[in-house]
Amino acid sequence: MNRYPIWKYAIIVIALVVGFIYTLPNFFGEAPAVQVSSAKVTIKVDAGTQARVEETIKAAGLVPDLVTLDHSSVKARFGNTENQLKAKDALQKAFNPDPANAGYVVALNLLSRSPVWLTSLRAFPMYLGLDLRGGVHFMLQVDMQAALTKKAESLAGDIRTSLREKNVRHSGINRVGQTIEVRFRDNQALAAAKAVLQEQFTDLESVDAMDGADYKLTASIKPEAARRVQDQSLKQNITTLHNRINELGVAEPVIQQQGLDRIVVQLPGVQDTAKAKDILGRTATLEVRMVDESAEARAAEGGAAAVPFGSERYLERAGQSIIVKKQVILTGDNLTDAQPGFDSQTQEPVVNLTLDAKGARVFKDVTRENVGKRMAILLFEKGKGEVVTAPVIRSEIGGGRVQISGRMTSMEANDTALLLRAGSLAAPMEIIEETTIGPSLGAENIAKGFNSVTYGFVAVAIFMCIYYVLFGMFSSISLAVNLLLLVAVLSMLQATLTLPGMAAMALVLGMAIDSNVLINERVREELRSGASAQAAIHAGYDRAWATILDSNVTTLIAGLALLAFGSGPVKGFAVVHCLGIMTSMFSGVFFSRGLVNLWYGRQNKLKSLSIGTVWRPETETQVKPA
Repeated sequence: MNRYPIWKYAIIVIALVVGFIYTLPNFFGEAPAVQVSSAKVTIKVDAGTQARVEETIKAAGLVPDLVTLDHSSVKARFGNTENQLKAKDALQKAFNPDPANAGYVVALNLLSRSPVWLTSLRAFPMYLGLDLRGGVHFMLQVDMQAALTKKAESLAGDIRTSLREKNVRHSGINRVGQTIEVRFRDNQALAAAKAVLQEQFTDLESVDAMDGADYKLTASIKPEAARRVQDQSLKQNITTLHNRINELGVAEPVIQQQGLDRIVVQLPGVQDTAKAKDILGRTATLEVRMVDESAEARAAEGGAAAVPFGSERYLERAGQSIIVKKQVILTGDNLTDAQPGFDSQTQEPVVNLTLDAKGARVFKDVTRENVGKRMAILLFEKGKGEVVTAPVIRSEIGGGRVQISGRMTSMEANDTALLLRAGSLAAPMEIIEETTIGPSLGAENIAKGFNSVTYGFVAVAIFMCIYYVLFGMFSSISLAVNLLLLVAVLSMLQATLTLPGMAAMALVLGMAIDSNVLINERVREELRSGASAQAAIHAGYDRAWATILDSNVTTLIAGLALLAFGSGPVKGFAVVHCLGIMTSMFSGVFFSRGLVNLWYGRQNKLKSLSIGTVWRPETETQVKPA
């Protein structure tokens, strides 16, 4: 009746072993480290970079605890902050001899002290939030008026092109703030222009009036379109910030919108505040130009001659110089999307670009006139330009869809698409609030949170052992397993633990014991009813299950609501809360019954249970009325 089959005990053992392994990394703590990552798309971090880092550190007389290479950076771990700072200075000098043209990002970081055998099993510690780990907090203000002005400038160019294609003559197009003014000499041209705007520019509303002898048409962005532009600018800025912060190696950055025009950025574990501000404030622009194919340009590529007039020298991905013309064909403003993919014929990695209406028209004309020639795509950061790629134009390209190919791996195609898609900010931003939380304050918060969970667990365990005796001990062991599994699941999911998350842990302990209280009380009821010990155990677990399920499901619904609609600390609380409910159902019912079955299940002539005092109601004497 009360015996588990072997496979159920096997599940329990596997869960305990997995839980122990994935909880273990959280007890090793973190060590100071230095991270080296690429600051330019033309520079890749590989095994050669790792060897160079090791040689530089060795030359500085330092011995790192560990040097690792991941897909985008090399990290060197040290035993103390003194060696960390010395290593950073040595690596900065070796990798960036010219600070004005830095090719690498050398930043301070923190790495887990977990042993290699745990790391090889993909067992990593939980990410810690800003309040536990320390780091920096920024509040960024997005200049929405600049975004609208930029949109108006783009629309002015599109209107100029559309009127020229429709043969509508005008006396000039000017942008005044966020409005566009178009002047005409006669009423027929004004009417034709209004028809073009109504057909092709649905985001604009226009009014016309006489201005001296001319007719003036004033177009402005509609309020709903302006809100759309602002939302898109904010989203693109958030995406761009995500891509830039990856260079710092921050495990779980918090980048989220606050209000209509502000962005909150939290970087847990970042110690180099100046480097973080530099990367956040970086501006990048994309340009498309033609490669200079003249004999003078080819000679200039090798350094044998001067660069021809009207052209400039830049470096391409392989580090070779390339001469491109100064005339800019398109800019990043005309690019709406960039996605990696594969060529349908050659199956080589490519990048698929999507241009806006103006960009598509210009690109079609340029490619038709320059078949067989090379076109360069350049990225400018801090005034320094680099050639991302310089493909050959095979044929006329229309429809606004462009394919970049040639000597790219799948990773390079993905990186290039990412850079082109969100390489620049849609609107300028400024830091209006900056807060730095030191590691010592984070350690104090961790200690307080750990103490609250520990004291709560001990208090609950003592009460259960006193009130339910041996069954209380089983319940306490189940509660410990619940905590073990919860930490293991959070570590496996690489969730971010914050102070509200630790509060949720303490709350989960109090809620998880409810299942065992229901079971124990149900067993007591069965004993009071005269059931045998084995029958009471069986009925207690079976009949309490429905109540346990109902109570946990309703609580889980509330937790999912917090997870769906909450943000920041509320979401951190909800994640731990929901996971804790699921692990408590396993430990409180499945695991605790396994313990009880293991202890009592093989006793055929069981007469009593160690479950505390079982109060039996006294039999009342019934008196019949006379």
